[in-house]
Amino acid sequence: MPAARPELSLSLQFADPRHRALLPRHKVARFIRAALELPGEITVRIVGAEEGRTLNREYRQKDYATNVLTFDYADEPVVMADLVLCAPVVEAEAAANGKELLAHYAHLLVHGTLHAQGYDHEDSEEEAEAMEQREREVMAALGFADPYAEGAA
Repeated sequence: MPAARPELSLSLQFADPRHRALLPRHKVARFIRAALELPGEITVRIVGAEEGRTLNREYRQKDYATNVLTFDYADEPVVMADLVLCAPVVEAEAAANGKELLAHYAHLLVHGTLHAQGYDHEDSEEEAEAMEQREREVMAALGFADPYAEGAA
């Protein structure tokens, strides 16, 4: 019998509805739960390029839309975070890298969920390797290919 996944309270918002059919609530919850190590209260917001760029500029001082932003508020005893995914960026990256769009969304949701729990990839090579390895494990458990392999679908 598989281990029980932590509880998840999920709010799913589509400011940009282009991928609403691709991302039903149960799939998004499954991807996030697979990466959660503690119970979570997470909001996922799918946005367009303008909102993505504004948020990235205001909170990271980078004037472009990025694939995923993680706003983490607490990591214990409950993981509390907002994950903002920019639909046009996610779509363009998937196409440019020959990846299935759902697999790329799953990876970014896993990536953002790990960030919300304190994983990082910018401070040191060791942390980056640990985070990437955890992403690979979670993605494999979800039935997806290694997201860092060439042409991973």
